[in-house]
Formats: sequence, structure tokens, C-alpha cells
Amino acid sequence: MLSAVMDYLRSCWGPASPAGRSRRGSDAAGRQDGLLWYKDGGQVVNGEFSMAVVQANNLLEDHSQVESGPLSATDPSLQGTFVGVYDGHGGPETARYINDHLFNHLRRFAAEHKCMSADVIRKAFQATEEGFISVVSSQWSLKPQLAAVGSCCLVGVVCSGTLYVANLGDSRAVLGRLVKGTGEVLAMQLSAEHNASYEEVRRELQASHPDDPHVVVLKHNVWRVKGIIQITRSIGDVYLKKPEFNRDPLHSKFRVQGSFRKPFLSSDPAITVHQIQPTDRFIIFASDGLWEHLSNQEAVDMVQSSPRNGIARRLVKAAMQEAAKKREMRYSDLKKIDRGVRRHFHDDITVIVVFFDLNAMTTAAWSRPSVSLRGGGFPIPSNTLMFSVPTELNSSY
Repeated sequence: MLSAVMDYLRSCWGPASPAGRSRRGSDAAGRQDGLLWYKDGGQVVNGEFSMAVVQANNLLEDHSQVESGPLSATDPSLQGTFVGVYDGHGGPETARYINDHLFNHLRRFAAEHKCMSADVIRKAFQATEEGFISVVSSQWSLKPQLAAVGSCCLVGVVCSGTLYVANLGDSRAVLGRLVKGTGEVLAMQLSAEHNASYEEVRRELQASHPDDPHVVVLKHNVWRVKGIIQITRSIGDVYLKKPEFNRDPLHSKFRVQGSFRKPFLSSDPAITVHQIQPTDRFIIFASDGLWEHLSNQEAVDMVQSSPRNGIARRLVKAAMQEAAKKREMRYSDLKKIDRGVRRHFHDDITVIVVFFDLNAMTTAAWSRPSVSLRGGGFPIPSNTLMFSVPTELNSSY
């Protein structure tokens, strides 16, 4: 437990990158334009990528990463690309913790199994969840509100011609696939979403809690688990998973009345295994901040019709333009609104687009440089508490 706490505290002061690789190059790679951070283009083992993040919350709650190179801690020949999008809620702590630990866990389990697989990814998710619970437990008396912080977790792994997509929550991975007969590129969603707004998700939750008629409640015209949170799977949100954290000194706003024996939320990811086809052109990984304003096909059409370089930034801009239009304001005026207040107009938005290169998949992977890049780079204001109290402004609450 102590080691988990020390790892967490080190992460708050700027941790080393996975596998001990220097972050110096990746820190210099991204560019900042106000609340927008972006990396317009770069090479990965399996092709190319573009990445962008725009901040809306006072503290950036979206965290993200691209890792390309060895996917095993011991076998340099197991090469591939790892993409993570972590949409936090209630604060940035869980998303930041995932960013610091999940990929390392994946490399460790890949080394143990001597391969990449859905089981390796599932074990990495579980180890990350257990590690964060250890931090919550150790900080309970000092920072009880940490038990009410959580994160969606969307991961993509490309390895040996196979694409793995694992998801908790309502971020989304959308594939662009060419239709040979027409030349169209159609959107194919590869991630399953876990949000109480979907009837099948509510039925699943009600079936697992047959004795609780209020496990899902319609509150302010929005379906929420126990009237609190929309998502049904996450990392963190420990107060809805373990009854020992559903009590004082946690703020009463987030406590569930009475005790419970079975967790309301799950940390078990939905995993899709997809064999990459010659007609698969690219995949878009994004937090729900993008999908609130663009449909799957709209996003795919934009990627297909635009230059690769800077496409993630253009998708973010398109979502912000739609957000401005909905509020009957100009995009240029929306850009002037500062973080915090900006959250009234749109959420934090993270977009990572990976383009598949079949030639790169069949040639020596180590001919391309390793990548270790994190999205964002926004400093935490010195007068801001590290731990924030969740508010209903967050779309996941």
C-alpha cells in the first residue's frame, strides 16, 4: 500500500515516463494555443497519428497518451502502439493516475504472458483499479473526497495486425473503413459505451441489483446510477463500489443512503478484438466531449476529406464550432472564454487519430522511433487544491 501511495504522490509532481524512457523529447513535441494543446502529426510503429486536447474545466480532467515501441517489459520484439484516453470526473486525480500506471501494467502483463491479448489488457485495467483503491484507502482520513473521483478509460492497442479496443464509460473509438465498391469511408464504432442513458445499460444494471428499485433514477431528465452518476463502468468512484467508503468523512452529497453489498459500478472493461483489414483506414479515439457535438460519420468524413497533419486539432475545432452554434455565439468569442467558465459551453475534449499503414505493419517496427507522448501540458494553478469536489457541471455526473 505504501508503494502505491508513493507512486501516486510522485505522479502529482511529474512522473517519469513508462519503461524509464525520457519524456524530454515528448514534452517539447506538443504545442500550446491558449486552452488548446496539440501534436499535429507523428509516426508510430503501425502508421501515423494526430492528437489534440482542449481544456474547459478549471482543472483539466481529460488525460491521454500515445506510446509506440516495445509493448512488453522484457521482449523488445513485441512492438506496437498504445493509445489511452482518460476522461476524468470529479477531479483530475484518477485520470492522472491511469496515465501514470496503466501502460506500465500492460507491459508487465504482456511480459508475463509473452504476447498481447485481451486478457493482458483486462489484467492491466484491474491492476490500475486496485492501485487507485489503495491510494484512496491510504488517503481516506486526509482526503476522503478522493473516493468520489473517477475516470472513464478508453484504450486502443495495435499489435501484429490486431487492434484491441477496451473501454469503461462513454468515450468512443470509431473506425474509418473503405467501401471498395463506392469509395466511401464508413464509420464503424468499435467501443461499447457504459452510460445509463442507454436502455440496455439500465436493464443490465437493474438485473444485477434486482432488490434495489432505485439503482437507476431519472433526475433532471437524465438517467443516473443512484441519482448521482451517468456512467456505469469506470476506474475509481470507489464510494459506489465499496461500502466502507460510503460514509463520513465523505461529503454527504455523494453518499448513497444505506449500505450496499454489491458494487453499483464496474471496472471490468468491454474489449473488442479486431483484425485490421486492408480497407481499414484510420481510427478515432475521443472523449465524449467530441461526440456530444459530432456524429461518428461526421467525424469520419472530416478525417477522410482532410490532410492527415493537424486532423485531431480540426476535429476539436469542429466540435467547438458546433458548441458555439448551439449557444448562438461566434466561435471566436467562445475561444476567449477562460477555463472553468468554458465548461458551461463544452467539456474537455481529447482526440487521437491513428492512421494504419499496412507497409509499416509488415516491415521492421524498430525502424521507426519510439513515441511516449502525453496530451495536455496545462499547469495546475498554485492556489488551486489538488483535490476538487465533484459538481453536476460534469457531463458524467
